Amino acid sequence: MASPISKEKKTSVITHRQKFEGHTEPVWGAMHLPGGQRIVTCSLDGSLRVWNVKSGKQIGDDWRDGDSPVWCIALSPDGKKVVSGSYDGAVRLWDIDTRKVVKKWTGHTEGVTSVCWSRDGRRVLSGSRDGTARQWEVESGETIPEPNEIILASIETGHNYVYAVVYSPDTNLIATGGWDCRDDNECSIKIWDAKTGKLVATLKEHTNMVWCLAWTKDGKTLISGSWDSSIRTWNTTKWKQTAVLDEHTDRVIGIAISPNDRILASVSQDKTARLWNLDNGQPISSPIQHAVFVNCVSFSAGGKQLATGCEDKNAHIWDVAAILREAGLDDLLSNPQVS
Repeated sequence: MASPISKEKKTSVITHRQKFEGHTEPVWGAMHLPGGQRIVTCSLDGSLRVWNVKSGKQIGDDWRDGDSPVWCIALSPDGKKVVSGSYDGAVRLWDIDTRKVVKKWTGHTEGVTSVCWSRDGRRVLSGSRDGTARQWEVESGETIPEPNEIILASIETGHNYVYAVVYSPDTNLIATGGWDCRDDNECSIKIWDAKTGKLVATLKEHTNMVWCLAWTKDGKTLISGSWDSSIRTWNTTKWKQTAVLDEHTDRVIGIAISPNDRILASVSQDKTARLWNLDNGQPISSPIQHAVFVNCVSFSAGGKQLATGCEDKNAHIWDVAAILREAGLDDLLSNPQVS
């Protein structure tokens, strides 16, 4: 559903605003910290690192707790903590000020591939190659007892591997995606009741592993990215597919939605990041070219910058505001009009 793009837009070169070099293995997480002057990254080298956005230099020492490769990170809603998932199956809670692990949750039997916070910051959701999604109660630092009248601790998803987990904005639902290892090459997204663990819906359009998921803040749209190179949007009232974004030419590895719900960013093994106008489902400008596979993507708090992490061990910051300005779409940084 790509729209025509002018030759001028196709040939324009989008350059990064900053590059961050220092990790010794691929970067799988990159996100802005509160204030917009720092980013934090995670890598298969087993470390988290904080960087100065302006200078591109690392701030302080590496954050480490053992040597297990770190696959994913997520920032708490209050901006004070980071949760990480590692190959050793542990979910770690880090204090940003002290750069130390304040809680370590164990229960997964294989690597943790995806982590997500509830909007109120009271729970963390994790997905693993062991095929389960688990919920952790942040206050006590314990996995939520099972059975529990309030919420279920662990969900056996039926995916062979879970690669993506996300809460709905109201935390009532959980979406999971991964590899289903079916003869028909169908890989599903599953929707679960977070309290009971009951399966609510199964979404079956992707033809390869579902690697990333994101939910719009209004809760009306779920977005998925897959190894089948497509991005799909889903209506969460009827659980029906509403659009297919198919400009990527290789596996889609990461997606992120801007804070105002109007722009989607996606990254792929086709060595690009792309921006999409969620108002109409059309691509914005030319692809953002990288030297290698791109593993992760996130927006800054105001949506004006994009962070990406790559297979070449580097992370980058890109100027979204400048890209939108060149495309004549500055208004996409504003909040949608209320009728």
